[in-house]
Amino acid sequence: MENILSLLGVLIVIVGFTMKLDSILIVMIALVVTALVGGIGLEGMLDILGTSFVSNRGMAIFIIIMLATGTLERNGLKESAASLIRRFKKVSAGLIIDIYGVFRMIFAAFNVSFGGVAGFVRPIILPMSLGAVESQNLELNKEYEEELKGMASAMENICWFFGQVLFIGGSGGLLVQSTLKELGYEVSLVQLAAVEIPVALVALVTASIYFYTKDRRLMKKYYGTTKQKGGLS
Repeated sequence: MENILSLLGVLIVIVGFTMKLDSILIVMIALVVTALVGGIGLEGMLDILGTSFVSNRGMAIFIIIMLATGTLERNGLKESAASLIRRFKKVSAGLIIDIYGVFRMIFAAFNVSFGGVAGFVRPIILPMSLGAVESQNLELNKEYEEELKGMASAMENICWFFGQVLFIGGSGGLLVQSTLKELGYEVSLVQLAAVEIPVALVALVTASIYFYTKDRRLMKKYYGTTKQKGGLS
């Protein structure tokens, strides 16, 4: 019977969401009710929450970043980013993505995360790229905008993937080191990082050239080759 009562929290969540009540309040009530009917008690519930928070603090930091980004975005973050880039008339969207890639690779080498695609690219880099188009007095094309979304997200993934291995002591380096050790090869993390440097540079340069040339092709496809006010040709 006690096990069945433990499911009371699930019922509260279902009913609360169905009635479109405050989601945070519903989850908190379900949490407390589950703890009480399950015999854990409030003290046990807090102990579990604290232990889970410490064990998954990386995820907790990610959640905090997402909440902070959402709050800033709601208060004009995207508009400010777009407004800033509109001041530079001759900067293309492809160039902005390439510049971001350089900085992303550098910070990734120090294992610094900006929040990824959802936390940084969508609210900041994409609006800046779109602002570069608007600065040339061009009306945004929906298909072109979707292409820019893919390009900006791809640059983030490429630079983070190859850049984080440059961080000595990172999870990627430790995984490679342990795998090689099992195969009989003793290598240090410094050696692994040194080997990865040219690989990361090639990835960055290749991606930058590709996205820059692709942006030029897309501009020609969607906006033609006639000169526009602001320097586009």
